[in-house]
Amino acid sequence: MSRPLTFTPPPGTHSAPLRTSRGTFASLVAPAAGPAAAGPRPTALLLPGFTGSKEDFTAMLQPLAAAGYRVVAVDGRGQYETPGLDDQEAYAQGELARDVLAQAAAVGTPVHLVGHSLGGQIARAAVLLDPSPFASLTLISSGPAEVTTAQQRKIKLLTTALTKLGMEQVWEAMRAMGPLQDADAGDEPALRRRWLMHNPAQLIATGRQLATEPDRVDELAALPLARHVVSGERDDTWPVPLLDEMAVRLGAVRSVIAGAEHSPNTDRPRRTAEALTAFWDAQED
Repeated sequence: MSRPLTFTPPPGTHSAPLRTSRGTFASLVAPAAGPAAAGPRPTALLLPGFTGSKEDFTAMLQPLAAAGYRVVAVDGRGQYETPGLDDQEAYAQGELARDVLAQAAAVGTPVHLVGHSLGGQIARAAVLLDPSPFASLTLISSGPAEVTTAQQRKIKLLTTALTKLGMEQVWEAMRAMGPLQDADAGDEPALRRRWLMHNPAQLIATGRQLATEPDRVDELAALPLARHVVSGERDDTWPVPLLDEMAVRLGAVRSVIAGAEHSPNTDRPRRTAEALTAFWDAQED
């Protein structure tokens, strides 16, 4: 489970509904606050991972804004504060990708698109549908195809539980398995609330996607788009050597965040923000 550092937007940022042609999405917005660039810079659009939310990027918002970029982090449909239907077909990858295209249009193109884990695979699908709105694509801890066998087993257990139990019961079962690693005791009420607000149909459908995603790296590599692969030093969802290989296949810039694991955006948010802004700044040269 993704564990944000805080659910409180930092100073200079705010919560706002992002109204699009495909519905309204909950978002956190940080206006550009750094020195003015030579011209308007693309907006950064940040997509969270499985069981996550826009709050997974909270600690990155100020550093990215201070570097001169407007930042919008969103909850996808059925995630946390964005409602979704109880129909798993509503969360087909193509539907989620079209949501991203609508979000990009709403924030104003061009867009630096960033996706963490599941969000990276949805971001990839959006770019493959239509690359024209995007100035670049960054995949954070998001691999070339399906997750590891061990993670597939965990997803299968979760899916089985979600089909038989309510969200509250599943939460209690997860808590009974042990404390939330790296989470402060004070985080638990907010994490519980976020979990309960996820739509179980979204979790089942996107979990299936993570367990069965095909390799589409060659398709992505063929697009005329700047690409960036970011990860921590360790990753139990996609092994780091696999991410290294994917970056080579993509011809992508590669950033490894020291001291981070599967969620460098929460493990080492400032270092991750620095890697993003260095990549984006390089696109202006």
